[in-house]
Amino acid sequence: MGSRRLLPAALLAVVLTALVVTPAVLVRRAGLEHLPSTPARAGHWLGGWGAAQATAGRLPCGSCTVRNVVHLSVGGTAVRIRLANTYGTRSVTVGHTTVALPAQPGATAAPALLREVSFAGSRSVRVPAGASVASDPVPLTVTGGRDLLVSLYLPRHTRLAVSYHPSAHQTNYLAGGDATTAGATAFRHTTSHWYLLAGVDVRTADAVGTVVALGDSITDGTGSSSDTNRRWPDLLADRLAGRPPGKRHAVLDAGIAGNRLLRDGPPTSGVAALTRLGTDVPAGLGVRTVIVLAGINDIQFDRGVRAATLIAGYRTMVATLHARGLRVVGTTLLPYAGARAWSPAGDAVRVRVNSWIRTSGVFDAVLDADAALRDPTDPSRLATDYDCGDHLHPSDAGYAALAATVDLTVL
Repeated sequence: MGSRRLLPAALLAVVLTALVVTPAVLVRRAGLEHLPSTPARAGHWLGGWGAAQATAGRLPCGSCTVRNVVHLSVGGTAVRIRLANTYGTRSVTVGHTTVALPAQPGATAAPALLREVSFAGSRSVRVPAGASVASDPVPLTVTGGRDLLVSLYLPRHTRLAVSYHPSAHQTNYLAGGDATTAGATAFRHTTSHWYLLAGVDVRTADAVGTVVALGDSITDGTGSSSDTNRRWPDLLADRLAGRPPGKRHAVLDAGIAGNRLLRDGPPTSGVAALTRLGTDVPAGLGVRTVIVLAGINDIQFDRGVRAATLIAGYRTMVATLHARGLRVVGTTLLPYAGARAWSPAGDAVRVRVNSWIRTSGVFDAVLDADAALRDPTDPSRLATDYDCGDHLHPSDAGYAALAATVDLTVL
């Protein structure tokens, strides 16, 4: 995944604030004059679904079709898909693409609700290495909180490395040949990856903007029940769907399991969160707010990392996103005592970083996940009901509590 990179040494000159515990779960910040306040116009394209690619690898089949199952955060009257070959070293050709609403859970497409997808008027498209392409608009009425099937036929790709998102927590399907219009019986194999698909945009009048959740495995949904869409960004989207149309937002999940704030990780963990801002916080989709939950993997795996180094990274991230006119919500790091990589020194760094997130005023708002999910009798641990069992990742109940903690008025 390339050489690991630390932030420049000059960024280490950061003064840590004193440890102050803020009782409020989410602290709103003043001084948002530089941020956009005008809602997106009706009918704009927003980010209905997204996944951050982390690496590239060979498909487990040669000429085959991948049926990706995605869960939309917002409804509308048309969709547009985004394909990305971010980590591929050679161009990938997609020979045929369809989108469809499912007739039932799984790979079954409703025939009357299946649509052909074109790219600049052509049925096939070449996705260059390191690049992305967007399809033409596809008229199809979709509903937020429902699944969409995106089928991609990739001919003759046995030897090619295809970019993908490793930890979908969603069963996706594989079939030999061009099965983009086929029924479920053609899809005899499954995969836990989302191949080539980076996003599904929705033309909607129901929402005013897009929220991007940027983070690691906790944002990616590790520990949640598979095929249930109980990642906390999905549950946040469910909450937003209940608001009046002028106050709804689409949600994109840009979590990658194992991702770090400062360094590139192992191949399936992606490049550093700081490095992937341009890719995974997309422009042109009405993005207004980024919720950042990153840093615990730096503490766990880069032994000796200092709180000042992480704080410098957060400052750089916020400055970069503010320069794009975006709000940034900082999220405190969850407790992880009992996890395999826990150490007293690492936990001390986490506590210092959390104090700074709460009190520095650098973020436009603070989501205090630590306060919401920690064990009240032992703040270094997740509450039992919120622990999936590995003492690091939340359970379904924990993810629900995290999503419920977000103050929707700051988005």
